[in-house]
Formats: sequence, C-alpha cells, structure tokens
Amino acid sequence: MHLMGDQSSTRTVAAPPPDDLLPTCDPEPLFSNLNQAAGILAAVSGGPDSIAMMHLLARWGSERRPFLLVATVNHGLRPEAAGEAAFVAREAEALGLSHRTLVWTGDKPATGLQDAAREARYRLLVHLAREAGASHLITAHTLDDQAETILMRLARGSGLRGLKGMRRELDRDGIVHARPLLDWPKARLVDLCRQSGWAFVSDPSNADERFARARWRRLMPLLAAEGLTADRLALLAGRAARADEALEIKAHQALKAAEPVAGEGELSFRAACLAGEPFEIGLRILEQALGLIGLESSRLQRLEACLERLRAAIPAGRGLRLTIGGAVLHLDRAGRLRLRPEPPRSRGR
Repeated sequence: MHLMGDQSSTRTVAAPPPDDLLPTCDPEPLFSNLNQAAGILAAVSGGPDSIAMMHLLARWGSERRPFLLVATVNHGLRPEAAGEAAFVAREAEALGLSHRTLVWTGDKPATGLQDAAREARYRLLVHLAREAGASHLITAHTLDDQAETILMRLARGSGLRGLKGMRRELDRDGIVHARPLLDWPKARLVDLCRQSGWAFVSDPSNADERFARARWRRLMPLLAAEGLTADRLALLAGRAARADEALEIKAHQALKAAEPVAGEGELSFRAACLAGEPFEIGLRILEQALGLIGLESSRLQRLEACLERLRAAIPAGRGLRLTIGGAVLHLDRAGRLRLRPEPPRSRGR
C-alpha cells in the first residue's frame, strides 16, 4: 500500500489540517443508544465510513463507554485484504482499542459471491460478539448505502417491507446490530477523514461493475440529477416503514380476532379473514401465522399465489391443501385453516 498520489494505492492519507480547521463532531448523539450495551463489537473494514466510525467511537466518553472491540473480516477474495486488516489493527491500537481479524475460509461460490460473503461476514461477527460478551454489533452503513439498497430492492420488485431499507437496529441471533451512521452521507465521512488526517483504505471492488451495488452506485449521480437523491430515497424508506408498521398491527388484530388455536407445533384459525380483509392484510396474516409455528415467510410472489388460491376457495366452501415455506396448509370445508411444519421428505422413494 502506498500514500495518496500513487494511482495504484489502496490507502489514502491526508495531512492533518491546522487545529482551527479540525471538524467539530460530537459523537454522543450518534452512540447514545449504546450507553446501556453490555459490550460493543465494531466492524471496521478500513474504508472511510468505518474508519470515521472507529475514531468517533474512540472520542466517545471513554469512562462511561461499554467495552469496545474492533473487528475486520478478511473474506480472502483480494490479495490486499490481509494488509488492510493489519492496517486497521494498527489504527485501532493507536486509539487504544483492541482488534481481531476474522477470516472467511473454505470454498467460495461461483455465483452469488457478494451475498455469500455478507452471510459469512455476519456469521463471523455475531460469533465473535457472543464469544466476547458483546451485546451489540455496529456497522458503518451510510445514507448512500441505504439509497442503494432501496434501489436494488425496487429493481427486484420488492414489496413494501423491502422499501423500508436497512433498519437502524435489528436482532442477529441475539446480538443487536446497530447502524449509527445511517443518516450520514458517505461524502461527509470522507471529508471528516481527510480534514482530520485519518488514513483509510480505498477498496477497488467497490467500483467493480460485476457487482450490482457498484452498478447502482455508478447510476446514483444521474438519478440525483433528476431529483431521486439519497435523501429522498431515505424519506421514502421512512414512510414505507410507517405504513408497514400500521399494516402489521392491523394484521395482528385480524389474526387475533380469527380465534387462533395453537398446539404441538401447529396453528389453526378461521380463514374468513384472509378473504374478508384487503389483500395486503391477508398476506401479513399468513406471514404472521407462519411465524407462530416457527417458520419464516416464503418469497413474496409465492405467498401472493398461495393467498390468491385461498381467497378463491374460502367463499366457495372448498377444501384446499397447499405447501409453502416449509409448511403444510389445510383449509377444511368449514373454513378453518390449519398450518403445520412440512414433515421431512423420505429420500430414495
């Protein structure tokens, strides 16, 4: 790795400006929700977003701060990755922070590489957080990341839930995953690093157009010129989240009124609500019912097709048997729907 000015460089270093030009940034509002954390694991790749987050964490009231561990994941996909992890380790040590490097080993898939890498990354990070006794994992996702996520989901035909974008907090196998920088534009974090003299890594794969996110990133300035800015996409996400919450509450009330009966890993309820409520509410009733027997909802398109068949059979008084998302659904002629996990399939028959 070389210093700024060398076009082959993967590390950018800016000379510190005079003290009166150093940006003032109070980290307390960013991390106030973490004051009660049992411990924090910060995922730092070495890019400007995560490097800025690490420095802000180090500035954050050290006396009242929960214990903090920094981790870098080496996915083993680029030869520079090991050096970048070592760079983050040195930067963390200079700030008085402990650091661990996690390595994704084993065969890598030929397709869906980014999705597989993301799953591996969170698996490794959650395992380390649990091992270290941390209650929270924090990542440096930004406003730009949120906008790109929403655009990618729009392109896939996502439903309302997908348009909520990334959540500020979510549960990952008992570890709280928080994104404190989700309102910050990436450019602001880059400027913060440069004005403060904080070295960071530039990952060339972020511009590799083999990956969908990089292609969307290239289109963002064109979309912004037409008014579709990251701020407006984030506004859309916030409104979608409010609408999604209202629909979830309505679906919960409708399912509760349908006389649900649970027992021995199965659930039954009066199915009239699936036909009598608006289609979107019916979808969510079905999703919530699947969740009550420990199954995740299926793909939206399959769930929609399943509900369409149920809505045709219920008013006609027809019985129906369906399988979806690992569940068997049985609608009897009396209009009661029973859901249970699909039994293991026999092999060799």
